[in-house]
Order: sequence, then C-alpha cells, then structure tokens
Amino acid sequence: MAPPNQLCLVLVILLSVFLLSSLSTSAIIPKANVSLSIPSSQLVENLCNGKAIQNRRFCLKALSTPEVIAAMDTTQLGTLIMKLGAANAKATLNVYNEIIKKPGSPQSLKALNCCVEAYKYAILSFEMVSSELVEDPESANYDVAVIGLEIANCEKELINAKVQAPRLIAENRFIKYYVSMGYEITSTLELENPNEY
Repeated sequence: MAPPNQLCLVLVILLSVFLLSSLSTSAIIPKANVSLSIPSSQLVENLCNGKAIQNRRFCLKALSTPEVIAAMDTTQLGTLIMKLGAANAKATLNVYNEIIKKPGSPQSLKALNCCVEAYKYAILSFEMVSSELVEDPESANYDVAVIGLEIANCEKELINAKVQAPRLIAENRFIKYYVSMGYEITSTLELENPNEY
C-alpha cells in the first residue's frame, strides 16, 4: 500500500484536474434565452462574414443575444462586442489566477504571469476601445490588434514553458475570436467614416 503522503498527493492532483475541467465558461459565450434559429440582425451577419473573423460560427453564437440583435448601428454593435470581449477576458483571467495558485515550475509560473498581464491588458483595452469607437476608430482598430499580439505572446510563453493546459489553450482561442470580431467591427467603422479622422 502507498504511503499516506503519496495517496494525498494523488487525490489532490485528481481533484485539481476535475475542478479545472468543470469550471464554468459562461462568460465565453453569453447565455441567451433564444435559440440560434432566431435570425441575427443584418449587422451581425455582415460582421460575422467579414474577412478578419476567425470563426464564423462562434461569432454568430456569441452575438445571438437579444441586446446584440437589437443593435441599431455599427457603433452600438462594436460597443457590445467590446463588452463581451472584456467579460471573456475577465473570466479567463480568473482561470489563470486559479492555476497560478497551484505549485509549478518557475518557468510555468513565469509563463502564467505573462498571461495574467496579457489578460489584464486585454480587459483594459476592450473597455478603452468602447470609448474610442465613435471618436477614433483607427486607434480602436490598432488597440484591438495589440490585444491579439499580447495573447500570442502569452501562448508563446506557455509553449516555451511546456505548460500542458488544454483549458488555457481553449480560453486563448476564444479571446482571439473576440479580438477578430473587434478588429472587424473597428475596420468597418473606419470604412464607414473615412474622412472624419
């Protein structure tokens, strides 16, 4: 029979894996009391068909809430996308903060801290971009693109530190989908008002 210390360690590891795999992802795609069969607004359709969109299905599902469907113009839709991106980044930041509390190598801790900083930046940027949409969509477009670069750096650090965390890989992919939606909406706003800036 295994010594009690080894048994406790095995139980802690199994419990940690179970808890991490069962964490809620409700902030990733907002839950709406509507089915996807409700037609999206033309704004949402146009956005989700844009060149920058990395995952059209995700885009349509994430933007299927009544509040988003009711958006009257590109600026309102952009503001809602930025709120969703910020909410997703906050939920993901919580996941990173929980994982950091667990013992790990110095390299993995460094990588996780890099990702924590990237997600803090993403939250602030998504919130800031909301205010830039009307006054300066060109700056908003740049700021959204930089979020993508920060997340790419986070992913690189995780890979270099050999952090094996499928949940984090999925969370990073989701935030990149929001970045692509933000980039597409800010590009659209730039095209709608080319001479104002």
